[in-house]
Amino acid sequence: QAEAVSDLIASESKEAHRVAMEQMRGGYSDEIEVLREKLIHFKSLIELELDFSEEDVEFANRSDLKTLLDELDTKLSSLIQSFTYGNVIKEGVTVTIAGKPNAGKSSFINALLGQERYVVKDLAGTTRDSIDTHFNRFGFDFKLIDTAGIRKKSKISDDVEFYSVVRSIRTIENSDVCLIIFDATRSFDSQVKNIFWLAARNNKGIVILVNKWDLVDKKTNTIKTIEQEIRKELEPFTDVPIVFISSITKQRIFKAIETAMTVYKNRSKKIVTRKFNDCMLPIIEKNPPPAYKGKYVKIKFCTQLPSSFPQFAFFCNLPQYIKDPYKRFIENKIREMYDFNGTPIRIFFRKK
Repeated sequence: QAEAVSDLIASESKEAHRVAMEQMRGGYSDEIEVLREKLIHFKSLIELELDFSEEDVEFANRSDLKTLLDELDTKLSSLIQSFTYGNVIKEGVTVTIAGKPNAGKSSFINALLGQERYVVKDLAGTTRDSIDTHFNRFGFDFKLIDTAGIRKKSKISDDVEFYSVVRSIRTIENSDVCLIIFDATRSFDSQVKNIFWLAARNNKGIVILVNKWDLVDKKTNTIKTIEQEIRKELEPFTDVPIVFISSITKQRIFKAIETAMTVYKNRSKKIVTRKFNDCMLPIIEKNPPPAYKGKYVKIKFCTQLPSSFPQFAFFCNLPQYIKDPYKRFIENKIREMYDFNGTPIRIFFRKK
């Protein structure tokens, strides 16, 4: 299947694209058919045992069933992952460029495209509407959306700017990854944080771009110091990539897009249930939730939920007694075990 995906990405004609798609479809059909036959065989053995329990017939034991279900889980996860990448190839990754007015959003897209596609002026508020541009890099299509700068409500002076901001917010809500640009010559203030948390609440992939880096007086640890300051402002969600760019000199602008692609892949990542339990249950056993009113919470099983962004369910006897600090502990452990850099994670504790 990996070869078929590579052929699909590299295909330069409709015929090559059709052949690669047929190869992928045929390969997965064969794999699913094999699993289907195994499940039918297993079902038949169970029915034999139920109908003719007094006879000496072959019976599938619990270990065989677990092996089969693990194999099914792995294959289906692989299929879902391929479907996700197929969608990327077909539709492209929707990347929203957001930030305050005059942070350099339009200049950034112009630098990527190598042409003056958008009007750029020193006057804040030049961009009034959200505009789509297709951009191809790293074998994938990106739909870059330039948005109007988002200011505090109290500073919005007219109806046109108000509706421009509304459209920018809607664009963030409908994107896959949000590149939040802020001016390196200004502070990482509350409004930039508001834009960040808007993207995080909507479970979008996030990359922070520190623009106009060519205008900053640099010392030995300038980057490290600024990164620490930004992450401190974003607590507790600090697992976010930060890229220092300059739209004028084109410094690291393609690195920003490459990072956006990595974040998109992290956001689409699916973890096989068995492997997830093998990783997390020993950690939970060693560090169980604190007792509450003399009652102990026992977590027996965990799984990733089927959704467009990472969500995990942990099944236990007393979910109502698990507090936010322990949820953050679990999230930090998941981030240690798996790369979800730039992606918000949602964790739920449910009654077993």
